[in-house]
Amino acid sequence: DVQLQASGGGLVQAGGSLRLSCAASGFTFDDYAIGWFRQAPGKEREGVSCISSSDGSTYYADSVKGRFTISRDNAKSTVYLQMNSLKPEDTAVYYCAAAVRPPSTWSTLEYDYWGQGTLVTVSS
Repeated sequence: DVQLQASGGGLVQAGGSLRLSCAASGFTFDDYAIGWFRQAPGKEREGVSCISSSDGSTYYADSVKGRFTISRDNAKSTVYLQMNSLKPEDTAVYYCAAAVRPPSTWSTLEYDYWGQGTLVTVSS
């Protein structure tokens, strides 16, 4: 069965760093683009970052560009999100998701598989 397990969340002070991991199984990892989304209480789920299945191209929301870095290790079927210079507004549950067709927008509807997320809390 398909699984996407996010981990690495926790409590960190503003300005600090966290490294999230997403371990995938049950599908051909190399054929899928992998995205990170986040959802704060009372807010819509929003796209954060995405890495392609082909040439490894990366994409970032304006709110995190320059602070976050996405990467993937196909041999380990794992994607990472390095988060630096964290701000209180980054507080959210972070989800990883997989898309077999290359996403063209930040829409959640473009993704086929979802994990259950990991909570990131940034204190001021």
